[in-house]
Amino acid sequence: MTPERKNRITSVLDKRQPDLTLVFENVHDPHNIAAVMRTCDAVGVQEIFILTTKASTTHKYGKKSSASAAAWLTIHHYTDAAACFKAVKERYQRVMATHLNEQAQSLYDIDLTASIALVFGNEHSGITSEALSYCDGNFIIPQVGMVQSLNISVACAVTLYEAFRQRSGKGYYDAPRLSQTQYRQLQQTWGMLPEG
Repeated sequence: MTPERKNRITSVLDKRQPDLTLVFENVHDPHNIAAVMRTCDAVGVQEIFILTTKASTTHKYGKKSSASAAAWLTIHHYTDAAACFKAVKERYQRVMATHLNEQAQSLYDIDLTASIALVFGNEHSGITSEALSYCDGNFIIPQVGMVQSLNISVACAVTLYEAFRQRSGKGYYDAPRLSQTQYRQLQQTWGMLPEG
């Protein structure tokens, strides 16, 4: 590995956000997940959770979109909602879903600098009631158009860049935030250190 490559990996690891993640429930279009992976990598999200409880949903991502991003993310796959959200809640303090109801908060009113998992549902039917039962609240992206919905990859990008804005303002990208164990594990996974 070249010194330039090592420096690049170190620079990326130094900006990873161990307390920010996304959960996808039955997202049907693999290209949507692939596009979101690129955004996750861009803003320092290290791990994502993919929950698939419907047989019609696939885990295959669009190769062109995700090939460069998936290799740098930790991707957890689940087929059981209870198991998925148990794992999420063990790692993150708050779980918020994109779901329109009377209690939904504006994205811009949520503290995205705190430990948080953001849940996005199926492109057509949204988040299931089971998944919502594991969430601490709901949020929406304010819109003033007729359609009142965004493509999931766009919605994720808008949300993650709001998190990026808030976290940048608090200096979260100015110093490494991963634990020493996480940091070393990723160095090994990414080929910077020998395993063992």
